[in-house]
Amino acid sequence: MNLIEYGLTETIKQAAKSFPDEILARVTEQHRELYQVISAAGEFSAQVSGKFQHNARNVTDFPAVGDWVMLTATTGQQATIQQVLPRKSVLTRGAAGSEGAGQIIAANLDTVFICMSLNADFNIRRIERYLTIAWESGAMPVIVLTKADLCTDLDQKLVELGEVAIGVDIIICSAKQNEGYDELRKYTDNDQTVAFVGSSGVGKSTLINGLMQQDIFATKAIRSDDDKGRHTTTFRQLLKLPTGGVVIDTPGMRELRIHTGDLAHTFQDIEQLAAQCKFKDCQHQSDPGCAVRQAIEAGTLPIERLESYQKLQRELTYSQLNARELENEKIKRMFGSKHKMKQMLKDLKK
Repeated sequence: MNLIEYGLTETIKQAAKSFPDEILARVTEQHRELYQVISAAGEFSAQVSGKFQHNARNVTDFPAVGDWVMLTATTGQQATIQQVLPRKSVLTRGAAGSEGAGQIIAANLDTVFICMSLNADFNIRRIERYLTIAWESGAMPVIVLTKADLCTDLDQKLVELGEVAIGVDIIICSAKQNEGYDELRKYTDNDQTVAFVGSSGVGKSTLINGLMQQDIFATKAIRSDDDKGRHTTTFRQLLKLPTGGVVIDTPGMRELRIHTGDLAHTFQDIEQLAAQCKFKDCQHQSDPGCAVRQAIEAGTLPIERLESYQKLQRELTYSQLNARELENEKIKRMFGSKHKMKQMLKDLKK
């Protein structure tokens, strides 16, 4: 196998030289504790070593699709992952059902295609959420609007999107009309690694099939009752593209929890206004001299955008706390302090 076709760069080559007795490979699939990897010697099924598992501090230390890893081969087509090489970018989300835990969506990306359909599922607030994790990842976000053939108010949607997608390229696609593929291919040349993310049924698999020039993934039509697509991808997978780059398909996400994020980049307009507020700790509520509130009153900043910003701020704060700290933070937000909460309960009993 020629690993250059799978995104191998000089930086990765140099990092691999630190482990001369091990085999360089890239993770192409992940199924819980099992991985599929590709090396110059071919494809292997792999698991992490006992030492790796013992030394891992948290879930995000484990390999993910897109990672470059060092292997020791065992028997047949089995291998053991000994280490993960340094990542140039990593896209993460909050893990479902656990406070403060992160989950890697994909690693070593150059571009993150944030997909959203132009039908009734179009949601500006969701775009802000995806942009927040994409900017933090170290990769470049690009917004991909799908199912343009179902949209009757494209110009209005682009105006709304332009107010939140500051400095982000936007590609309009229609699989039915075969539109948008040439623009997508511009990001997939040579050693580039791209990933498609978005809600279930927005058309990610259909776009990848178009880039692959063959039907790799099964696709399903949108539901007539709620205008949403149906989930098709069930696991993350890395594929070599005919254009020379590689693409990672990811399962659709009904809910995107924030684990880490770059709010300053996503909400540049609010950050710039906040710098003009009279007080540095301005909460943008009823504080005197608040430039953010003045912009809302003047109609130059939608209040929904500020509310989205503040909501994501709270999520980022909560994601770094343990259960006790999280409880105390919520009490502080609702009542001001534990003492005030107890006093309010006492007054209610009276």
